[in-house]
Amino acid sequence: MSRASPPPSAPRSSSGALAAWGTAILVIATVLIGALAPARHGEPARSAAEDPACLEWSDGCTVCRRLAEGPACSLPGIACQPGALQCLHRREG
Repeated sequence: MSRASPPPSAPRSSSGALAAWGTAILVIATVLIGALAPARHGEPARSAAEDPACLEWSDGCTVCRRLAEGPACSLPGIACQPGALQCLHRREG
């Protein structure tokens, strides 16, 4: 006589549902914290062009000078790759 083996148990769907709900709750909580938490705004970084004490600045391609009429800038070279603005000459005092 042969014994009939019991049918294989079906995979538990409750553990998959629990993982899905846990992930959904984690995502919702993260979004709510990001939206409701107070933002920390420090002093905005001032570029050399916006700094009134900087009289001449450059990005490696163009050189700009602050004049009474407003800023005047040179033209960049054709293959120039601009970098970060740097103040080249500051007002004394």
